[in-house]
Amino acid sequence: MASNHRTMPTQEQLRVWRDYIETAQALRTRLGSRLLSESSLSTGDYQVLLALTEAPQHTLRSAELAALVGWERSRLSHHLGRMEKRHLIRRVPCIDDVHGVDVIATDYGREAFRAGSVPHLRAVRELFVEALTPQQLAHLDDISAALQRHLGVDGPAAPAA
Repeated sequence: MASNHRTMPTQEQLRVWRDYIETAQALRTRLGSRLLSESSLSTGDYQVLLALTEAPQHTLRSAELAALVGWERSRLSHHLGRMEKRHLIRRVPCIDDVHGVDVIATDYGREAFRAGSVPHLRAVRELFVEALTPQQLAHLDDISAALQRHLGVDGPAAPAA
């Protein structure tokens, strides 16, 4: 698609952009509210537990976890503190790195994630999948891939919260 970098977006392009952003935010908000009410997990808890449950021994270095969930280390540290108080995760010093911290999903955290996944995935189906035809889903997949290529980012390895 050819573009002129000196030209501002048209009114129609801005309308499409705004609709996309506002709709995606409304979807994230609605999914987050349902997740919290049905599982007592926040979207952040779910993202962290998803990454940990998929990791070997349900453990990741805090720096790896921050990169996987796309958070700054300070934000992750504060969030992990709250999760640790709720016994969803444990933090332990890395054996081979004096400054590193391993984050481990506890049995309770893994069970909370499993229990929360059922209503969360049902909400994803109801609020997202059922709103679109198979062709629209395929188009959206193409659009997401094009944006990821343009931005130089990899797509998510697993379903995101």
